[in-house]
Formats: sequence, structure tokens, C-alpha cells
Amino acid sequence: MTVVVSADILFLMIRKPIVEGRFYPAQKEEITSLIEALKPPQTSKCFAQAAIVPHAGYPFSGKTAIATIAKVTKPQNVVMLGPNHTGLGKPFALSPAKSWQTPYGNVFINKTLSEKILDAGSFIELDSTAHSQEHSLEVELPILQYFFDKFTIVPICCAQANLETYNLVAGQIFKGIKNEIKNTLILASTDLTHYEPEEEARRKDRQAIEAIIELDAEKFIRRVENQKISTCGIAPVAILLLCLAGKIKKGEVILYQTSADTTGDSSSVVGYTGIIFR
Repeated sequence: MTVVVSADILFLMIRKPIVEGRFYPAQKEEITSLIEALKPPQTSKCFAQAAIVPHAGYPFSGKTAIATIAKVTKPQNVVMLGPNHTGLGKPFALSPAKSWQTPYGNVFINKTLSEKILDAGSFIELDSTAHSQEHSLEVELPILQYFFDKFTIVPICCAQANLETYNLVAGQIFKGIKNEIKNTLILASTDLTHYEPEEEARRKDRQAIEAIIELDAEKFIRRVENQKISTCGIAPVAILLLCLAGKIKKGEVILYQTSADTTGDSSSVVGYTGIIFR
């Protein structure tokens, strides 16, 4: 059942963490130590309009997410698009919280930007239920806080749909943020192939990544379906690509890894990539 949020408490609640101590450490000092152990040597930064990062536990996908965010200059706002793993809540749910809590402290929702997105269409709706048990955006926040310090967010949980729907959702987002586009990073959260032998996972993931860096949402969706690629973030990735259509020519892969890089077990892996769009 979807929780109906009373209008008088919109953007006043605090969304509490649900996977601290599991996907990432519960103490900020431990998070900092882990990020500093995983981050690449000093690297040049660039302005990016968008990025794609994975959302598994930090020991598995943290290096990929960290290497990607380390390349990006600090934005003022981050529109965060994540998959809906639980099936709870509205299909395209914008968090009505005032802020999201992490061990580093609270990250505030950009209320003005959120309202502009909501006013720009009817597909994205305020809903806390979709975010209540969803980890895919929460795990990105401490990494963003480490590199960006102060910024605001617009978290949107995205259910799977079709290309036409994704296009309408992307249009609603872009219309809402168009006046802040130079100050806003669009961030999509996804893992790629799940629980297949590494050789097969890498083959399938190459197919998906090729379509992503070409900014071809239709090809990406078609390849995921035809190749039976078990990526969980089809919706957020497709929406990100459609937001960028005609504005960016190509994406850049920062890092690709599988869980075998951590576990040493190549018999059943999950694939992770980090991509930026300048």
C-alpha cells in the first residue's frame, strides 16, 4: 500500500538510512577510511552533466562508484535516479522528505527543484513508500558527501516501464531542471549482469555499455531484453539517456569491474560500471 503523505508534512520528514552497517560502514570515520583506500590517485576533474554508478556493497562496487564520482566537479544539485527493487510505491516516486540521513549527516532535498519537476508533468509523483526499503540511492550518498561536501538532492525511484513512458518521465525531469542544468548532475544508479559466469557477464555488459555510451536508450533497452541482461537499473539509465538526448554526443567509461575482483570467484559475478557524460 502506498503511504499518502499529508500536505502539511511535505519536505519536513527525515529519511533514515536502512542499509548502513551492511552496504557501507555505519561510522563516518570508517566510511572515510574505506573511500580513501579505494579511491584512485589524484585525478583530473571535469564538469559532467550526468553519471552512472553502481550500488552494491562498497567492498564490491565501491571502487567503481568512487573512481567515477572522483572525476566529477562539484555540482550544486544532484537529481538521483534509482531502480525500484521492492515494487513498493508509485512507479516514479520523488521523495517527499526534507533530508536524507547518512553517517556523514543530512543531505537536504532541493524543494524548489522538486516542485518544478512535479509541476512539469504527471508521471513523477511524491511518494515515500517507494524509497522506504530501497537502497540504490542511499548507498551513493556517502560517496557524494565525501567528494562534494554540501549539495542538494532530488531522489527519484523508478520502476520498469517502456520507452515511451521513460521518454515522458525524462521530459518532465528536464523541463523541471532546465534553468539549473549547469548546476545539476543527473545520476543514475544501476548494477549490470547479476550472478552469471564472469566471461558471460562481461560479454553481456559490453553490449549494454556500448549502447549507453552511444546515448541510445532504445538500443540499450533492446539489448537488455534480447541478451537477457539482468541489469536492475533499466529505468534510471534509460531516463538519464533520454534526458541527455541531443545534448551530449558520447559517454566515457571510467571503470568496469565485476564482483570477482573482490571475491576471486568468477563462477557467479555481478557487473559494475561507472560512466560520465560531459
